[in-house]
Amino acid sequence: MVLPFVTYNADLLAAVAPQLEAELREQLAQKTFSEQAKGILKQLLAGQRPGIQDLARELHVSTRTLQRRLLQQGISFQRLLEEARRELARHYLLHSSLELNETAYLLGYEDANSFFRAFQHWEGTSPGQWRMLQKNPRPSQTHVGAA
Repeated sequence: MVLPFVTYNADLLAAVAPQLEAELREQLAQKTFSEQAKGILKQLLAGQRPGIQDLARELHVSTRTLQRRLLQQGISFQRLLEEARRELARHYLLHSSLELNETAYLLGYEDANSFFRAFQHWEGTSPGQWRMLQKNPRPSQTHVGAA
């Protein structure tokens, strides 16, 4: 954990972080605790791998209180982190022209391969293929075989 990220890119982080933080602050105002926590995780993910202590500090609660409140809403820190990464991954792939390794960095992955494996697990396809399919959807196959 003390090793630097292989994909670290300070210029990319400086360009993307302010806009992302402003958008997230607006969205957090009327959310449940777990939604607020996920929003803060999205902010913390900008080029980092946040831990539960980081999230607790941002929410101004103890780690134990954070765990308890998340459990009351039926979610673990790990699942919340995975959801935050998945949502941000989909956002970056749909709304930016970031390279896949840049996306991996912004999601807190040490290397692009870890991101590719996680994305494959979430979506059943590679990030590049998913992006291409979203931007160029194929015609619906619901009518195949209809006479």
